[in-house]
Amino acid sequence: MLALLFFSPVVATANLIEVFVRCDPAGQAITAGLAVFSIIAWTIMLQKHYELKRLGSYNHRFEAQLRDQKSLLDLPESFRDKRVIPYADLFADAVEAYWRAAAIGKEKGVDSTRARLEHAENALQRALSRQTLRYESSMIFLATIVTGAPFLGMLGTVWGVMVAFSDVAVQDSATIKTLAPGVSAALLTTIAGLVVAIPSVFGYNFLLGKSKQLVTELENFASSLADRIELESK
Repeated sequence: MLALLFFSPVVATANLIEVFVRCDPAGQAITAGLAVFSIIAWTIMLQKHYELKRLGSYNHRFEAQLRDQKSLLDLPESFRDKRVIPYADLFADAVEAYWRAAAIGKEKGVDSTRARLEHAENALQRALSRQTLRYESSMIFLATIVTGAPFLGMLGTVWGVMVAFSDVAVQDSATIKTLAPGVSAALLTTIAGLVVAIPSVFGYNFLLGKSKQLVTELENFASSLADRIELESK
């Protein structure tokens, strides 16, 4: 029983290699391309997962640091030098815009709290959009693989079946034995397309949900930060 369990994957792999060799050049090219797409998809999914996990951890630690501060506007510059952290990027843009508006207002003699707050809120919105794009980076390419892989597999299958029937048509007699190798080779591209698309669609949906969660947390942080700046400016 154990020997059967061990040799079954080996036999299946050998059969797939044999079927791949029987494919025509177009089918082999499509199958090889799908294999490359599979590697790219897994690389994107793993990298994106660890990136979002790391950014979420950074955000929570930075938010905890700000929560312990009595005043945000007078914090040292070291708090604004952590641009790699999304929350810190929002904080730095908002505070810098606030004091920049204050300096310009004093030079022109029209300094007002309202103008400072408006500049800070505008900076928050720009930083929020920038970080949202950062969260969603690489997702479009992953979605393209999810959508395109099955169609490439179908293309390879249709092409392979067409070639198989064309080869049989020139023979004196057509039997299942002569047709089966070509059809099985054609179906390999469909299998390859599904092998790429199925894990990718699950990974894409998981990462999309995680990125949306982080964007919502980012929006909540921006709103809370704007409220604290407004209260401190009064």
